Amino acid sequence: MQTKITRIDKNKPEMLEIHCHCISDEVREIVAFVKSRQGQLTGTADERQYEIAVSDIFYIEAVDNKTFLYTKDRVYETRQKLYELEEMLLGKHFLRVSKSTLLNLMKVSAIKPALNSRFTAVLFSGEQVVITRKYVPELKKALKGDAK
Repeated sequence: MQTKITRIDKNKPEMLEIHCHCISDEVREIVAFVKSRQGQLTGTADERQYEIAVSDIFYIEAVDNKTFLYTKDRVYETRQKLYELEEMLLGKHFLRVSKSTLLNLMKVSAIKPALNSRFTAVLFSGEQVVITRKYVPELKKALKGDAK
């Protein structure tokens, strides 16, 4: 696949255009990556693809080599790995809170202590997400505004 980058004037809108013979998985991945950098992720539910605004995602969880995006009303599966999403969502209020979970701090209504030095995040949706003790120091930094 060839690539071409053209610089434009600042007064023109930026645009990405893809010319392809067919819409392959590779093309879909490229589109998903670009959209995720703009604040959207691609997820699948009921055998259909959807664009989900990052701000609508409550948390992201990896289970059995699959990654899921949880919104208020629905769960979507995404092809992206948790570590890829963690990198993409840097600076967007997402924080790793366990080996398998990224949490959107903007969707947390309360944080309460749990057993064994862990915490539980109570989300606006009513769901609860466990914050394992390994990630508690990063959570405290993020809540103080010292996060990376």
